[in-house]
Amino acid sequence: MRLVAVDYGRKRTGIAVTDPLQIIANGLVTVPTHTLLSFLEDYIQKEQVEKIIFGEPKQTNGEASENLARVQQFVNRWKKLHPEVPVEFFDERFTSVLAHRTMIDAGLKKKARQDKALVDTISATIILQDYMARTHP
Repeated sequence: MRLVAVDYGRKRTGIAVTDPLQIIANGLVTVPTHTLLSFLEDYIQKEQVEKIIFGEPKQTNGEASENLARVQQFVNRWKKLHPEVPVEFFDERFTSVLAHRTMIDAGLKKKARQDKALVDTISATIILQDYMARTHP
């Protein structure tokens, strides 16, 4: 069964998934946030998903960020509609910074690094990699 990570944003949401053995995390796609529910519903019909990990937006001091209420609202809706697919929050601080650094290290040109959808997908992948490192030692 796969793990799915979600980097929830106001406009766009990055999604990453593991392979069925939960060994490797890969960026999947960035979707418009208003389509996230239907995207996830379609995905769980096609793939076996053990859990969805939502990035928990916090400020650097650990306080909740302004986006946290939106994420919690979506998660609460998901839990009511799909209680069979558990969700978990995972600290997403610094994932955007790490995503940009990853893009630089990969040699992507400045124009490619400005692709916000790519940043969101990479951020979701980082959330998933960090989650796996912490929970699958």
